Amino acid sequence: MDFLGLELDLHRLTTDEALCKMDDYLNEVYQTGLHSVRIVHGKGTGTLRLAVRRELKRHPLVKSFRPAFSFEGGDGATVVELTD
Repeated sequence: MDFLGLELDLHRLTTDEALCKMDDYLNEVYQTGLHSVRIVHGKGTGTLRLAVRRELKRHPLVKSFRPAFSFEGGDGATVVELTD
C-alpha cells in the first residue's frame, strides 16, 4: 500500500496470497471512506490480472472497475470504484 492508502501492490505474491490481501485491503479502505483505489498486479503473463478482475466482479464492495490508463500503470493495474 502506498503512503496515501490509495494503492495495493500485489507484485511477488501468489494468486491465492494476492486475492486474500486484496479482499482485506478492500474491506479496510471501504471502512475509511475511500471511494477509488488502484490495484497493481503487474503485466507478466496476465494470470494475476485475470484473477484480480474475476474477484472484483463478485466482490460486494466493488461498484465498478476498469483497466488503468497508461499514466496510472496501464495493463499492470486496475482502478476500482467502491460502493457508497
